[in-house]
Amino acid sequence: MDPLSFYTVSIDYDRRLYRQDIAGSVAHARMLSAQGIIEPDEAAGIIEGLRQIQGEIEGGTFLWRPELEDIHMNIEHRLHEIIGDTAGKLHTARSRNDQIALDVRMYAKEVADQAIEGVDDIRSALLSLAEAHSSTVMPGYTHLQRAQPVLFAHHVLAYFEMLTRDRHRLREAWREADVMPLGSGALAGLPYPLDREAVRMDLGFSRVTPNSMDAVSDRDFLVTFHSAAMLCMIHLSRLAEELVIWSSEEFGFVRLADEFTTGSSIMPQKRNPDFAEIARGKTGRALGNLVGLLTTLKGLPLTYNRDLQEDKEGFFDTVDTLLATLAVFAGMLSTMQVDADRMRDAAQGGNMLATDVADYLVAKGVPFRRAHGIVAELTTYASERSRAIHELSLDEYRRFSDHFEEDVLLITVEASIAARDVLGGTSYEQVRGAIEKAKSRMRSDGVSG
Repeated sequence: MDPLSFYTVSIDYDRRLYRQDIAGSVAHARMLSAQGIIEPDEAAGIIEGLRQIQGEIEGGTFLWRPELEDIHMNIEHRLHEIIGDTAGKLHTARSRNDQIALDVRMYAKEVADQAIEGVDDIRSALLSLAEAHSSTVMPGYTHLQRAQPVLFAHHVLAYFEMLTRDRHRLREAWREADVMPLGSGALAGLPYPLDREAVRMDLGFSRVTPNSMDAVSDRDFLVTFHSAAMLCMIHLSRLAEELVIWSSEEFGFVRLADEFTTGSSIMPQKRNPDFAEIARGKTGRALGNLVGLLTTLKGLPLTYNRDLQEDKEGFFDTVDTLLATLAVFAGMLSTMQVDADRMRDAAQGGNMLATDVADYLVAKGVPFRRAHGIVAELTTYASERSRAIHELSLDEYRRFSDHFEEDVLLITVEASIAARDVLGGTSYEQVRGAIEKAKSRMRSDGVSG
């Protein structure tokens, strides 16, 4: 590519804003006519021409001209070809500065809605997994070491909470974008009797920008979208890591559907969790795009500067990455098979009940720090004999403390889980309640099913 064109031509990527650009132009033409700035028949001709252009773009017959640089000039040039000099009146009381601000805000609202829908699809898939496995026991981990038994439903509901927060952040990104900037001109407003409120209502915005200089240079709403998308991708990356681990032969907790795995080029037995791995990798793109936009904004004086052309490629890339990843995870989770027996066997292994034994001693009056030391000695004793702590006899327990009685043998994985009957805990009762609350939250968010 010619270096000069590389710097100035944006049509290769900003053409995706054609629907927003045309919708904004239609609303602008209507307002100009209503305010007596252009004649009604001129507005009608402009609007008819714009509708024709939209049809050409969507029909694949529109000729994009790189020499015209951007989406605005390509559409205006074609409009002039269709209706003649009247096309030049469309740009009355408008600048490309407030025009692109409008286009990007409209697009940001649209993709935020799509992302929220994608998040809701994953939340639904997680909730279905929780309901189907409300009694499935698995090891809970800290430091990727087996720690305490938990319910699988409790584990996946943790991701439901993360995605719910992501939904709130995406909704906030939508709200920040929901401000109508058209009518700000290049930077100072315009010397025409504009009706900005009419344009706002026509385009479905809730309010208009109160300061023309801020309106043409503000990209905070994109930073908010990038931040929400990046954190959502990080949450999905964490889940992806667990799916990679769980689907390995060493764990065998889950089996991913064939459409979300690939084979090896030389090892026919392999089923690689490539989609989960790629999601981890793509998270870096979302983070990089956020940093890129922040770096672009950090030194800009008021008002519009051409640096802001750099706001779109990273934004579009993050949008594409996030929406694709949300769709992949919704499908991957809804088709995933869970091996409940394998999970439960893992929860039985090692010394997963050591904390419960320490709590048992505390209930018998032993200070927790002392109880912790006793159980540490017990676990060492059991490990040296290749046994789990729950496999010891009462006589063996009593070698370490006289506080152990017959009821210590009643400590089981199920008893451990049932004992954690505190709000937010992993007990059967608490998890059933959490599932019902999650379903209620989905309904309040307008998600059916």
